[in-house]
Amino acid sequence: MLYICVRNFLPMQLSPRLKRFNEPETLKMAKLGRELRAKGIDVIDLSLGEPDFNTPEHIKQAAKKAIDENWSHYPPVAGYPDLREAVCVKLKRDNDLDYKPENIVVSTGAKQSLANAVLATVDAGDEVIIPTPYWVTYSEIVRLGDATPKLIKTCAETKYKLSPQELERNITDKTKLFIFSSPCNPTGTVYTKDELKALADVFEKHPNIFIISDEIYEYINFIGKHESIAQFSQIKDRVIIINGLSKGYAMTGYRLGYIAAQADVAKACEKLQGQFTSGANAVTQRAAITALLSDLRPTKEMVDEFERRRQRVMELLKQIHGVECATPDGAFYIFPIIKSLFGKSDGEMTINNSSDVSMYLLNKAHVSTVAGNAFGDDDCIRISFANSMQNIEKGFARIREALGKLK
Repeated sequence: MLYICVRNFLPMQLSPRLKRFNEPETLKMAKLGRELRAKGIDVIDLSLGEPDFNTPEHIKQAAKKAIDENWSHYPPVAGYPDLREAVCVKLKRDNDLDYKPENIVVSTGAKQSLANAVLATVDAGDEVIIPTPYWVTYSEIVRLGDATPKLIKTCAETKYKLSPQELERNITDKTKLFIFSSPCNPTGTVYTKDELKALADVFEKHPNIFIISDEIYEYINFIGKHESIAQFSQIKDRVIIINGLSKGYAMTGYRLGYIAAQADVAKACEKLQGQFTSGANAVTQRAAITALLSDLRPTKEMVDEFERRRQRVMELLKQIHGVECATPDGAFYIFPIIKSLFGKSDGEMTINNSSDVSMYLLNKAHVSTVAGNAFGDDDCIRISFANSMQNIEKGFARIREALGKLK
């Protein structure tokens, strides 16, 4: 006789950690755009934050040389010593900041650098102050670290800048970390030296707070010299600079980011990274040395083109009724206020929020943008001008036509 044993298995459960954070809206929109393209639809991508330029030739040649020279073995977790030294040279040359290789940790992209820094500094019960609008990943990495993001809303009238008074009001005995970017993704806001000094004066009174300064858009600055909050000696040891090569050198696919921080923080980030990815790609690291130490002329040419596009985008935006936007001072995005569209309909779809606007533009105009609620402001959408002038013209014509159908 054959006996069959039937067990009552419980359904498999994934980690509750996955419920603490969301998929990045930027990547979600890119994925939806790809799905429409796969159906043969011509989608213009004004969503992703990726320069549409190729990596400069001298950097590509350095990568090829590294392959030929067999840089194919495990690199040190924190990065090759000469690359870390090159980062120090760059920080002194461009920012007048003094760091040593022991203060530098190289990672697989600035996003990993950010994750390392957050996970190395926060724990359950801690609060992290983040001015909004903010880059989508800040709050989600904080939640992954069991800490609580404390979002402080800024507004267009103040160019989305946090005042020292607002900062002071929101600091509590639970505040462990502050995260911001300048130039800012998504608003293009750039803090001046005086504005950063005012924030630094507040942090000086609260010695238990770390400051993460995301400077990945450093070179894409349309109003003058980049200023880092790390320049203020009274708080420098608590500042963690996040930077990388994706935006300024058109090296998004190379995946190379880095932090500059006091030695104890750097060692903590290295310890974390040793359990996740170990060292960043060896060939990329060799190419990065060339990028950091070479002439910045290709970067300047790229930024000049972004500035031309910025001017044209602002001209095109003025042709769209009911949409307002301040001219960005840096990065390659505009963050127009679109709340006047709420409650309107084309007869098939009614617009109630920024997600509806982005989905309407994707499905009706076949232009991908990103909803502002992902960045902490549901009254706006983010539009990237990291695309060709031809596609920008074409995309805005479609946007204008589609929004004109809303009544």
